[in-house]
Amino acid sequence: MCGIIGIVGREPVAGHLVDSLKRLEYRGYDSAGVATLEPGGVLTRRRAEGKLRNLEARLAKEPLVGLVGIGHTRWATHGAPTESNAHPHATARVAIVHNGIIENFRELRDELIAAGQVFSSETDSEVVAQLVDHHLGAGLSPELAVAAALKRLKGAFALAFLFPADDDLVVGARRGSPLAVGWGDGEMYLGSDALALAPFTDRITYLEEGDWVAIRRGGAVIHDETDAVVARPLTVVSASAFQVDRGNYRHFMAKEIHEQPEVIGHTLARYIDLAAERIRLPATLPFDWAKLDRLTIVACGTAFYAGLTAKYWFEQFARLPVEIDVASEFRYREPPLADNGLALFVSQSGETADTLASLRYCKAHGLHTAAVVNVPTSTIAREAEIVFPTLAGPEIGVASTKAFTCQLVVMACLAIAAGKARGRLSEAEEHTLVRALGELPGLLARALKAEPKIERLARQIAKARDVIYLGRGSSFPIALEGALKLKEISYIHSEGYAAGELKHGPIALIDETMPVVVIAPHDRTYEKTVSNMQEVAARGGRIVLITCEKGAAEASVPTLETIVMPDMPPEIAPVVYAVPIQMLAYHTAVFMGTDVDQPRNLAKSVTVE
Repeated sequence: MCGIIGIVGREPVAGHLVDSLKRLEYRGYDSAGVATLEPGGVLTRRRAEGKLRNLEARLAKEPLVGLVGIGHTRWATHGAPTESNAHPHATARVAIVHNGIIENFRELRDELIAAGQVFSSETDSEVVAQLVDHHLGAGLSPELAVAAALKRLKGAFALAFLFPADDDLVVGARRGSPLAVGWGDGEMYLGSDALALAPFTDRITYLEEGDWVAIRRGGAVIHDETDAVVARPLTVVSASAFQVDRGNYRHFMAKEIHEQPEVIGHTLARYIDLAAERIRLPATLPFDWAKLDRLTIVACGTAFYAGLTAKYWFEQFARLPVEIDVASEFRYREPPLADNGLALFVSQSGETADTLASLRYCKAHGLHTAAVVNVPTSTIAREAEIVFPTLAGPEIGVASTKAFTCQLVVMACLAIAAGKARGRLSEAEEHTLVRALGELPGLLARALKAEPKIERLARQIAKARDVIYLGRGSSFPIALEGALKLKEISYIHSEGYAAGELKHGPIALIDETMPVVVIAPHDRTYEKTVSNMQEVAARGGRIVLITCEKGAAEASVPTLETIVMPDMPPEIAPVVYAVPIQMLAYHTAVFMGTDVDQPRNLAKSVTVE
């Protein structure tokens, strides 16, 4: 969740860029920088490691007076958090700032080096600057050079571009990460969100997926992903929205669903080194993965289902036995604990009462303790021996979405690290899994494109009194989570089951009024799941199949609807397949008119028993 700001102004912009970046500090960062066009069209940068005060000190000594510029706070993904890796990245013809991950940066880098481009950083981001520079060198205009470059990029990103050849232009683009245009009086702005633009304007246009925009002092021209000029609505943002911005979404839950490509990219930046294709954990851990006899995972609600998914990963990748329990049961049954074990506590808020009590029980019995939380200053974070933050950013909707998928990503990284440390994963296998994780932001952005079909489907689901969710393997916890989401916000009774359990009771519920949501990536259990779908179809059940293209082609079962996800390695499928079940619950609830963000009887953080 790096921060981006761009200004085409009538007075020096460097100070304004820094002030806006301060509003984006909540996103987390380890370096910052600005670039402006100085008199004579000279592209000039100021960058600094660490906090924004270091950048301010640099600007105080070496001020900038340019009237157009871009700024950035960076959380390191590729390369260390050094000044040379800090944004903006620049060539003689363009400067860029970038939020996200460029999945195909190696391929592009090799191609550009062969074409004579010279790189000066370790980052994936610089490949964007070099690619645009290459197109500029071939004679394309700044806008056309950006449009051509965007077609080569794979991944999820937000970008802003500055060109010495044009002192009345900043270009922005988004795919999977948010970006907004701010409208001023003879000035224009570009920012990661409305909060960054609050000092300048309350008139905001949110770019849609795949859009790119050219802003000039006189206005903005927005293009869609086909390069066609399009109109996007202008929104007047209230003062209160600048504190907690819902953007152009109807509910916080919708916004948080769509933030997942960005926040997962941010979380991945903390835990993986994409350049080296390695997991990157703190150098010193209070425990040794290789010496652990057992892992105990404790959580509540959605976090419990994240932990249940992680059980599959830890046992598959690390051959580490895992016990998982609901915190409210764990704390009272006083289970015996392994002498050489690790207890892992998962909580969005870090304040969940039962989870905290379980943590204290394990500490009292001498276990090593670790926490996966979204609030690093929370009680659970403070009391655990080590914290693995999820970096999802503030989650306002009561029904967890982005915090859940970030929990999954963190625990997938931990499971791979454990597998490598325990000698169960080779270096080549680690590289393969890390590459797969690096593809997640782009895959999530593609998964979100299924929303129109899911919204139509939700009108059918809203008519049901009961819904069953089925899944096998690591899709089973996603089925449980799908059922929980639907009941939480739409108040429709729903249950999740392991698909192999269908014949052991739940099949009695199947009739022609019963929707059955089947989560079935094409993995080694897919054929078994198809058999379960045939049993449902034989009894008139209305199947909603969520699968990939190969799975859809081989289903051979009539469905009410088939939601097709992109192809991906099965190991990361739970993260991506969480998105359609979230959207299905959301749109069903919206159609039914419930209070989506604050469903009845529920609280965001359960701090009492």
